[in-house]
Amino acid sequence: MQKSPADSLLVDLPMLSGDALADRLNALLDLLQKENDSPSEHSDLIFSTAWAVLSALPDDAVCPARVLCLARIALYHQTCARPEESLAPAESALSCARTLGDPNLIAKAAKILGVAHSYLGDFAGAVHAFTQALESAQIANDRGQQAANWNNLGLAHHSAGRYEEAVAMFEKAIAVAGDDPQFAKQRQLALSNIAFAALHAGDLRRGLAAGRRAARELPPPNTATDFLYAVNVESALAQLLIELDMVDEARQRSRLLRDYADRSQLRLVQINADYAEGIVEVASGNFDIGFTRIKRALEYARQELPASVRDGLLALIKAYQIAGKPDAALVYLRELLRLNEDATAERIAFNRVHRLRSAMRGRHTVVSTLRARQSGLIEQVSEKDLLQANVALLEQQSVAAELHDDATGEHCYRVGRLASLLARAYGVDDHTCFLIDLAARMHDIGKLTVPIAILLKPGKLTEDERVLMQSHTTAGAKILARANVPQMYVAEEIARHHHERWDGTGYPAALRGSAIPLAARIAALSDVYDALTHVRPYKRAWTPDEALAEIHAQRGKHFDPELTDVFLRLMSELRAKHSDLDAFLAAEARSNPFLASRAKIARALRDNEAPGLHIEDPRR
Repeated sequence: MQKSPADSLLVDLPMLSGDALADRLNALLDLLQKENDSPSEHSDLIFSTAWAVLSALPDDAVCPARVLCLARIALYHQTCARPEESLAPAESALSCARTLGDPNLIAKAAKILGVAHSYLGDFAGAVHAFTQALESAQIANDRGQQAANWNNLGLAHHSAGRYEEAVAMFEKAIAVAGDDPQFAKQRQLALSNIAFAALHAGDLRRGLAAGRRAARELPPPNTATDFLYAVNVESALAQLLIELDMVDEARQRSRLLRDYADRSQLRLVQINADYAEGIVEVASGNFDIGFTRIKRALEYARQELPASVRDGLLALIKAYQIAGKPDAALVYLRELLRLNEDATAERIAFNRVHRLRSAMRGRHTVVSTLRARQSGLIEQVSEKDLLQANVALLEQQSVAAELHDDATGEHCYRVGRLASLLARAYGVDDHTCFLIDLAARMHDIGKLTVPIAILLKPGKLTEDERVLMQSHTTAGAKILARANVPQMYVAEEIARHHHERWDGTGYPAALRGSAIPLAARIAALSDVYDALTHVRPYKRAWTPDEALAEIHAQRGKHFDPELTDVFLRLMSELRAKHSDLDAFLAAEARSNPFLASRAKIARALRDNEAPGLHIEDPRR
């Protein structure tokens, strides 16, 4: 068995305590820091061995060095594009930091946990973790950590296509950092992030100004993280220049990209540079060179760095659009959709299993194998507890999927509650009504798989794009099926069929009449009413009377005629009983930690007195 260079530091670590434990962990931290900054052939073995030993230490064997070692292990896996392996050590670091009660350590550990969730595509989990990090950084009066977490919150929102919110968060990071030299890195990072967000939002001049300033302030890179950041800066700047038809300057920036990539000796950096250089070559008219470079890097990513495949597909789509070949771009857009479907289902399944394991570990209900019983994680837990634990993650993902249309995140809760009330009024049993309430909240979870370029397209979708958009129904059903929660068969039916129409002109299966599952017919009425009566990016909010008149007009066309009659009577009763019907229907949204975090962030962004969040010190 191969020995780890860390073995001498770890061999008797479980037998140490107090100062001896702290000294040994500080020595281990120095080694991990060195390996993270300059990876060697032994790095993987060092970090895996360190994690195996640290994770087995008793819960009360905590000190700041243990927190920092765990955080460093998580960071290493993130740098190596292995986010699944970073989640457990990041959570362990945060747990140890909370045991110590040190807000500075809590801020650092929560930040790294947020990054892990970001890499895993868990937007809701990332926002919640970064908000906790921001709160603790304020308690510690650590402006550097505050600025870092505003940057991280912005990156999470950027990844979710919330570009305007992202820019506001990056600007907050700049405001927090100010002109203080010790926070220059966070200020530079925010400028780079603004460049990317503005690029995707189409605010090119603003992005160019931020990108040029970020490049001017860029310090000479030395570590792997530095090189990755430098390549990101130059990549954003090159793409902005291309969009503004400044190709010669973009080629100059691409030379810096190649220099950074060659000097870094890190494949992730080299692949990112190849993607950006390929786009520059295509924009310069060198199609063969550009496409070859992108496709070669993409092929390597498929084999060695799966987390970079998505960026490669986006680069090819962009390159083919620049080259005036929309049909070729559509081929890779379809592949991106398939990748999103598979990756989203896998990430949700992974996050669900991981969260259930963590939630139940403290209750001593985790079994030793994942296949022992259904999800393989839980025994002696009531069916309702298990269902609620399963639904919690799916619910947060569903809220995230809806944010492009509903920034409040309350749409899915209103639809779920209204659907359950309609089901009860129709004579459905109480248990099924309960399931419909939970299930209908997830009707649009499949939108997580639709490329953001389609979700945010300002104009009319082409026929091909419309087909891709409609695929959110089948994608959502697949995600819920892979979640493997037997009680949620209703959610699969609703996700797949809530766009079917009574007259058979809906999608995806063009089902007609009673062939459409009852739960989907119920959810369709609730979904359409709520969508009509609220503002969407493409429409004004209709009045309730206008919406109900439209639903009546669609009786027997879009909607089940009998259900429509029940719905219209129900709405008359609900409007008479509740002066604020929205608040009544969305009451469950108030218990969603993701939405609570978003509300804190919104308040902090409006706060003109001081940076950060107004919270109480948890040490009291």
